[in-house]
Amino acid sequence: MKRTLVVLIVLFACATANAADKVNAKTWLHAKVRSMPQDVRGPFVHLDGGRILALNKGGTIFSSDGGKSWSKSRPVFVDSKQYELSGPYIVRTTNGTLVLAFANSAEMVWKWNDARRDADPGTRLPTYVTRSTDDGKTWETPQKLHDEWTGDLRRMIQMRNGTIVLSSMQLWNNPGRHVMLSYSSKDDGKTWTRSNFIDLGGNGHHDGAVEGTIAELKDGRLWMLIRTNWDVFWQSFSDDSGVTWKSTGPSRIQASSSPGQLLRLESGRLVLLWNRLMPTGWKTYPRMGGLYNKSSPQWSSIPASASREELAMAFSDDDGKTWSPHTIIAARDDQVSYPYMFEALPGTLWVTSGYGNLRAVLEVADFEPQKKRAN
Repeated sequence: MKRTLVVLIVLFACATANAADKVNAKTWLHAKVRSMPQDVRGPFVHLDGGRILALNKGGTIFSSDGGKSWSKSRPVFVDSKQYELSGPYIVRTTNGTLVLAFANSAEMVWKWNDARRDADPGTRLPTYVTRSTDDGKTWETPQKLHDEWTGDLRRMIQMRNGTIVLSSMQLWNNPGRHVMLSYSSKDDGKTWTRSNFIDLGGNGHHDGAVEGTIAELKDGRLWMLIRTNWDVFWQSFSDDSGVTWKSTGPSRIQASSSPGQLLRLESGRLVLLWNRLMPTGWKTYPRMGGLYNKSSPQWSSIPASASREELAMAFSDDDGKTWSPHTIIAARDDQVSYPYMFEALPGTLWVTSGYGNLRAVLEVADFEPQKKRAN
């Protein structure tokens, strides 16, 4: 069944992106979305001189012509057996330092116990950060942030005050569920402070607070949108640059059990990519998880939608209080999910996905609502 396939695809999302995409699955793109000239997923960062650096298959590549062509790959780590990048994220600070965060698949151990509905001892997928001060030619010895199992790292940003903030997560026990947290650095990634944990409860290998994305608001606070199994993103706020998260509760954004991504555009608007609760035109959608679900009881303690066939985009002028009507920019007959955005030029977005192999370019002006003129 289609839903069973989706369960298998997303179970180890952070470690096996693209490995389980359906062969010959059909992808639909919005008429105003075009394919990227090269098959590069990213993440991407701007370098001096108009160059762009991308992470690609464990190495760094460079483009000087806006992504039309790329250099040969240069490995991040000489010893690929010790470190294997999974769910990486990268930023270039205002001082020119590259900061790379990743889960290390070389140390991955997954031991979920169906009888106990919990992870057995030894389950792990550690999170690390490393730095480069020469635009990726050399990298420092990675610094471990935690040993616990980590999902996809959905966002790392540098705030206006210079603080770097990374959203992350951990798998906890008794009962087995995920919790969100963040790490912050005020010294270009040399040292890191761990935040409090956001624990929403739940029980299952995809339950709890999962894979949150973050953005800095205009008032200096941080906003986190958290993947859950409860039909909406939950949200949390920090007024101390990611050290403390509070005012946690459900947002008004309906979403399936799938991560979204926030990005602050050069124009000042926020843009959100996400998988909605169900595809366009559907009134109901098959549920996964729930203690009495015979096909996928280990997913979560309550039944959840894992709809991932459509990727939606919306814009906000008021820091997420209200959103423009959504637009479906891509669809696929298995899934197009785990989106990533990069503003290659002001108003030009590169959009890729961990699942569905989306590699797309769009002009924001073709989709964002026009601001009303003053009388």
